[in-house]
Amino acid sequence: MPDRGVVVEVLPARVHGRYLLRDGGQDSRGLVVAFHGYGMSASGMLEEVEAIPGIDAWTVVSVQGLHRFYDSRSREVVASWMTRQDRDLAIADNMAFVGEVVGRVLGSSEAAGPRVYVGFSQGTAMAYRAAAGIDHNCRGVVALGGDVPPELADRGLASSPRVMIGRGLADQWYGEDQVEADLQLLNNLGCEAQVVRFSGGHEWTEEFRLRCQGFLANLAGSG
Repeated sequence: MPDRGVVVEVLPARVHGRYLLRDGGQDSRGLVVAFHGYGMSASGMLEEVEAIPGIDAWTVVSVQGLHRFYDSRSREVVASWMTRQDRDLAIADNMAFVGEVVGRVLGSSEAAGPRVYVGFSQGTAMAYRAAAGIDHNCRGVVALGGDVPPELADRGLASSPRVMIGRGLADQWYGEDQVEADLQLLNNLGCEAQVVRFSGGHEWTEEFRLRCQGFLANLAGSG
């Protein structure tokens, strides 16, 4: 289609986002905020995180991306965090939403311990962004199957949280070269970062969940 002088304009629009909360109560060891991958939902991510041994002792929040659509096969409602169109504006929208979610949960729950952001696939970038942009008290990041967003190379992570990167050895979406680049970047930013490699692909496995259990226990114990 010819340009014909067409100008693209954008303006903010109010939308409603959803999140799922499972409160750990007054004995909660801390707050885990989870971000799903592309084509997943908050409920699907909550199921994955809730399968981590020992997670019942934590308050868990699963945040759903603002951009919903129907899965072409199951017809279930799923979501994504953004596309390349108006990417920076989508990041700002997402961050404002996540900031409100975390603020509301902290204001209404007993989750006074460490705060940990957990991301899978596309959601790993959101976990890193949340740790860098909305919560200077973040103590840990779990990043499974996804890379560090490029803007963090300049911004860094203000609280220098511990980071556990997860990669399935058969993962075709998150390659070894990218893992090593992410590890070097995080170390340069002053984070205590480690890589957990496990048998499997682009997925959650019981092996990785056990490593998450140990990671969370160490964060709670050091607090």
